[in-house]
Amino acid sequence: MASEDGRAVGFQPGIVFYQIENLHGSRMFNEKFQHSKFIKFVHLFSHERMKVNLIDEPFVARRPVVTIGIFDGVHKGHQFILDNLKEQAGRNRGESAVVTLWPHPRIVLNKDVWDFRLLHSLEEKTRELEKRGVDRLIIVPFNREVASLSACEFVVKYLVGKIGVEVLIMGYDNKFGRERKGDAGQLNDCARTHGFRIVQLPELAGNHEKVNSTTIRNAVLTGQLEQAKKLLGYHYYLTGTIVEGNRIGRKFGYPTANVHPLDPYKLIPLGGVYAVRIEREGATYSGMLNIGYRPTIDSASEVKTIETHIFDVTGDFYGEQVVIHFIQRIRDEMKFSGIDELKNQLDKDRITADRLLRDYNG
Repeated sequence: MASEDGRAVGFQPGIVFYQIENLHGSRMFNEKFQHSKFIKFVHLFSHERMKVNLIDEPFVARRPVVTIGIFDGVHKGHQFILDNLKEQAGRNRGESAVVTLWPHPRIVLNKDVWDFRLLHSLEEKTRELEKRGVDRLIIVPFNREVASLSACEFVVKYLVGKIGVEVLIMGYDNKFGRERKGDAGQLNDCARTHGFRIVQLPELAGNHEKVNSTTIRNAVLTGQLEQAKKLLGYHYYLTGTIVEGNRIGRKFGYPTANVHPLDPYKLIPLGGVYAVRIEREGATYSGMLNIGYRPTIDSASEVKTIETHIFDVTGDFYGEQVVIHFIQRIRDEMKFSGIDELKNQLDKDRITADRLLRDYNG
């Protein structure tokens, strides 16, 4: 979980490489690799459906067909690559393997990190790749040494030397390696020399708008959840831990669960009230959620909170992990004259959320 000032406290999946000094102030990346904690994460997710490996640990991949990328959001463009990856792996009678870098290179290289956020924590990305039927996820701890490798040097060191790649699947605009200069054309000589084949995919057919992580981040940040869903193929969601709040909501019939994202770089949607679905311990609940500063309760507050009211459920659930799916934005956060006016509006929000969630079918 995260402390009040944003520091990563203890081990949680997805917070393994870096520590935030203050979410509202200075931010420094710590390149010290917490090996034992990361191995714990890897083993948490290694099971029959998808194997998860750290690149430097021993493993054997069967006739691997590999793709490489950040895969933040595992959006429709990524899904097109993954479908082709699995198809090629079937033809090759081998495993489909995704190689990803963590943390995100922009965080390590301090490129615009002040306002940079991720669609997925490492845990969320892992679960989405597993849902897509990938056989193996291989994680390369990203640091400045890795950043200095050319595309061919990276491929030879990791994909050839560690994995034994037979086929490399690349998207139409896929570039990686030092300064992201390596593309399929530049890697042809490397492939011939080291005995693997490159398959470069065309752009996603029928795609009249750009499907990329940046476009989706902008949609989430501006509250355009339908646009984000269209590009992701699913409702945007957030994984977090329930922490204790001030318990004011329960005094007027709207108890809330305060949620801290597991990953301090997780992208939080535009402030306001949302209809949401909440996953908790294998069950799914309806609810509504507010992102903001609670101006009616504390007009001087400068701390943004995520407060979730779960419909028809009692209990505190402190310390439990939940997944919140943002179904639709209802309204902006507002300041009311007092608790009575706030409660009246929450009653209306509940009716709206109930209607929206009844229409929700996935």
